[in-house]
Parts: sequence; C-alpha cells; structure tokens
Amino acid sequence: MAILAIHVPTALLPGEDAAKAMIEPVSASALPVLTCWMGGVSAEPARRLLAHARIPAYATPRAAITAFMTLVRHRRTQNLLLQTPPSLSQEFTPDLKKARSILDAALADGREVLGEVDAKSVLQAYGFTVVETRVAGSAEEASTLAEAMGFPVALKLISPEVTHKSDVGGVALDLGSAASVLAAARGIEDRLARHNPAARIVGFSVQQMVRRPRARELIMGVATDETFGPVILFGDGGTAVEVLADKAIALPPLNMVLARDLISRTRVFRLLRGYRDHPAADLDAIALNLVRLSQLVIDLPAIMELDINPMLADARGVMVLDARMRIATTTLSGPERMAIRPYPKELEETTTLKSGETLLLRPIRPEDEAAHQRLFESMDPQDLYYRFFAYSRDFSHGHLARFTQIDYDREMAFVAVRGDPRRDAETLGVVRAVTDANNEQAEFSIMVRTDFHGHGLGACLMRKIIAYCTARGTRKLLGYILRANNAMLGLAGHIGFRLDYAGNENVAIATLELR
Repeated sequence: MAILAIHVPTALLPGEDAAKAMIEPVSASALPVLTCWMGGVSAEPARRLLAHARIPAYATPRAAITAFMTLVRHRRTQNLLLQTPPSLSQEFTPDLKKARSILDAALADGREVLGEVDAKSVLQAYGFTVVETRVAGSAEEASTLAEAMGFPVALKLISPEVTHKSDVGGVALDLGSAASVLAAARGIEDRLARHNPAARIVGFSVQQMVRRPRARELIMGVATDETFGPVILFGDGGTAVEVLADKAIALPPLNMVLARDLISRTRVFRLLRGYRDHPAADLDAIALNLVRLSQLVIDLPAIMELDINPMLADARGVMVLDARMRIATTTLSGPERMAIRPYPKELEETTTLKSGETLLLRPIRPEDEAAHQRLFESMDPQDLYYRFFAYSRDFSHGHLARFTQIDYDREMAFVAVRGDPRRDAETLGVVRAVTDANNEQAEFSIMVRTDFHGHGLGACLMRKIIAYCTARGTRKLLGYILRANNAMLGLAGHIGFRLDYAGNENVAIATLELR
C-alpha cells in the first residue's frame, strides 16, 4: 500500500502550512508517501520543505502519478518473482544432439541463415509441434511430393535471399492437386524472376494445410541485445506483425510463471482467453513453448535470432507453421550469454551414502519450495535451532521463496533429493553458500534431515559446496556453528576447517582457506 497526496493551492490555506502539517505524520508512517504540490513557482517553498524532510514532492499530477505507478510496477514485479512456479505440465527432454548437428552442419557450410525446414527441425528437437514439411528441389518434385503427402497442401519458396516469402509472392495455399502445385511453383519462379532476379531458388517446401479456422496467429522469437544478450519475444503474429506491433519481451531463463506473465503483457492475450463463441486457447501450451524456447537459446549459443511466425494457437494446442534462424559461431557458452544465469544443470551429480542408497545432488530450484517446507516440518526442533539459532517452524512463503529462488551468480544451494525428480521427490538435506561481491569469501550453512544423521550425507554436501566454491575461485569459506552442535563441529574439524571462538564462547567461526 502507498499514498499519493495532492495539494491544490487555495486562498484559505497556504501551501507551506499544509506541507509543515504533513511532515511529522508522514515521517512516522511506515507506508511510502508521495506528494504533489501544485501551484508552479508559488509552491516551490512547500516542495523544498518536503524534499528536506525526504518526502518526494512533485510539481504536476502527471509526474506524481508516473512515480506512483513505478512503485506499483516494482511491487508487482517483486511479487511475481516470489511466486513458486508449478512443475511443467509435461516434462520434455530435448534432442540436443540432433539440434546441434543441424547448426554445426550449417556453420560448416558457411550458412548464417537457417531456412524453414532446418529451423523447424531444430524446434522439433525441443518438443515443438510443427506442421509436416518436405523439401523439393524443383517444381516437378514439389508436385510429386504433394501427391504423396495428400491434398490440400501449401507451397513455399526456399531462397537464402528472401526473408519474407509472402512479400514476393512466394507462398501458395490450399492447393488441391498435383497440377495446381506445379502451376503454383512455376508462378513463384516467374514472380521472383521479375521482382528479385538476383535471388536464388534453392527449392520449395511442401507442407500439409492446417485446418484450424479459429486459431490465432502468434509470433515467438529470440533477438540478441548487445547489453542483455538473448531476449525472448512474444506477440500477435501473421503477415501484419510489424503493423500490429503487439509484442512483449522478457529475459531468459523463463519458467511457467514468467512465461504466463510475458503472454499477459500483450493485447492478443485478451483474445487468447476466449470471447463470444471463440473458446480460449491453450495458454499452458503457449507458456510451455516459451519455456522450451528459453531452454533452446540457453543450450544453443550459436542462435543469434529466431522468428517463429506464424504459430497457430487454439483450444487444441499450438503448432508452428513457419520459422527461420540466424546463427553465428561464438566462443561464449549459453549461460555466459545470459543476463540472468540459468539453472546450472551441469552441476548435478549422484552420490552414494554409507547405507548404499544413491541420492541426487543438484542446485536448488524455485519449484523446490514445497519440498523445502516438508524438510523443515520433519526436522527435530533442536536441529532447527542449530541451523537458525532460534526455535521456529513458521516459515512463510516469502521466507521459503528466499531459500529456493536464488541468484546462481552470487549464491548457491545444493539439495540432496531422493525419488523421481519429475515428481514430488524428497529433500533430505541442503547446503548453501552466499558469496560477497568480490568473491573473496562465502558464508555457508548446512542442514540434514534428522533421520539421516550419521549416514554421511553432511560430508557429501560439504564436499559439494567446497568443490563449487573452489572452482569459482573463492578465497575462503566460513560458517558460524553453535558450541553445542558437536556433530557439526566434528565434521568441520574433520574436513579441515579452523575453529575460532573469537571471544564468543557459544559460537565458533569455522574457516577454510580455498586458495
């Protein structure tokens, strides 16, 4: 909640007197208060009084409202980031080998632009549903392929010099016979020769016509910004995409919450929710494809630009009709190109406890909030006290989100999980390290579920965080351990930490030099 107070000058109450009356209650208020003192030059003394008391004072309602809405958007964004993203409606495992082989072959051939067919193949490797498409080298071959596929079909020009095929008459739709396909291909060749004789015709793509009359045409894409790296775009698509200019952008990585927010920031979102006799589109499917697109650009740093347009969306789901890519050789990895470091999957590993049980050690994810809550609920009160230096089981959503939604570039938490990672796996322990801005030192904390004490899990987690901090070049690792916590003191000493009570008999500072 925030307050905006606007003062209009009158002959009955001088502006300075009103400002003086506001200063004390506003300064004592816990709510953010913005003010607008109208009256031009005559209100300047009142605005100076407020500014001296550190109360924002604006000269016009427009400026005050703009500032107020900035606070509103900031709070909305903060609340959005604290939402716990649900598990994906369907898990997907991309065929990374297939996608990379397509890009590597294109780069080896000196190609910077991937046409429709190759771009669709990359998308298909990441779980996108694409319309069946085949490539013909000539008009005659296109006619033969169309007959084998079954009618009706769409015919599209393939030319490295043509970006927008429809602009040069390079698209023919709803062709119902082999003869009409042949005639359409000849027509495309003639039009291209007249309007763009320098353009080469590599061939034609033949694809099944998609009968989805109530589907909406959308656009998804990726652009590379010099400052922020890859940026995800979503909006209303089709041939009028530039005229409509209905789009929103977001930085990867995306989860389902962020993807839905991206969709909601466009005008086409209102149509996608359904109206009159038009049923709502499958918004979860659209969001899932944005998550796939985000993962694709993380895994494949060679992709500089990607346009998926049009993409059909309706109640039955989502289908890609056309796509193109621009690629380039880069020395940067996918995560290095990102403004926000994505989930570091490469840090996942398995470990075996003394009992022979195998667990997965992996970085924490926002989706772990529920499992983290169950971990806290299962802990013995004394173990919680050793971890938080207080007896508490009341962890709000805000606290849990802070534990599970971290900036992987400045903080790292590894969880030990048991069970199917695609379902409700159990969290058995967690170790965390928060690094200072200069990467000089990191403060660690660790907690192991009470019934898993003595299984060697604490040592596994400590070795994991030590190896991570060492690889980052952190100079030293330190933590605070209660003197009564004999098990943790013993583990720290066994690993090689130096224990120093520094004048406090109840708390030991455990320090390990890493460089």
